[in-house]
Amino acid sequence: MKYAVLFEKTETGYSAHVPDLPGCVAAGATFEETASLMRKAIQMHLAGMQEDGEPIPAPRTIAEYIIAA
Repeated sequence: MKYAVLFEKTETGYSAHVPDLPGCVAAGATFEETASLMRKAIQMHLAGMQEDGEPIPAPRTIAEYIIAA
């Protein structure tokens, strides 16, 4: 499955979360580190949901950039 990940620049690096997987978050010093940590966090989050017998939510979030004039 392909989940949307939202990244935010912070004072110390980047943070990220997956809107379709509440509680699935990561933070790192660089964008690349945060993206790598987020991939691992998604895998762990989904594995934990499966172990707990929870249904895996389908990706529903759509992200797009809109230029504001």
